[in-house]
Amino acid sequence: MEPEEGTPLWRLQKLPAERGLQLLHKIIDGICGRTYPLYQDYDSVWDSTEWMHVLEDITTFFKAVVGKNLSDEEISQQLNQLNSSHQEAIMKCLKSRKDEIKKTLLAEIVDISSAQLQDFDWQIKLALSSDKIASLQMPLLNLYLDVKENGEVKPYSVEMSKEELQKLINSLEAANKVVLQLK
Repeated sequence: MEPEEGTPLWRLQKLPAERGLQLLHKIIDGICGRTYPLYQDYDSVWDSTEWMHVLEDITTFFKAVVGKNLSDEEISQQLNQLNSSHQEAIMKCLKSRKDEIKKTLLAEIVDISSAQLQDFDWQIKLALSSDKIASLQMPLLNLYLDVKENGEVKPYSVEMSKEELQKLINSLEAANKVVLQLK
């Protein structure tokens, strides 16, 4: 069965099956911070534009499969358009290097922000009026954060209304769910 254009990894079919495992391992090396495979080693198979798509497609596929922690069955369903030798090579690479890819993905997430919360304090105020409104009766939260960035602790102060506080809480809960899924 010839894979349809647009299905995940369809360009991989152009590569002879005996070279598939080597390419996949080299791409995983690239994902994990080592060198990606060179175009000159595969210029007889793909032109430069196709090569860029091959690298992007395979990299995206591996990151998505590991990041979403898909089962072997779910992965196989995504690969059903490829011939069996390419499917076997992909599954073999995933089984042997899944933990390595996962560690790299976690490191990328951690590297997004090296800032760490060191301490916090909060205070609630009730604004009774303002220069525009005589009777306001609005609760306000003052949030004080000590954030450590590059070894230096920086103080931050934020004043929030009840609605803004609820948005912050919802964002933190969503972030916590993501962190729990990664564990």
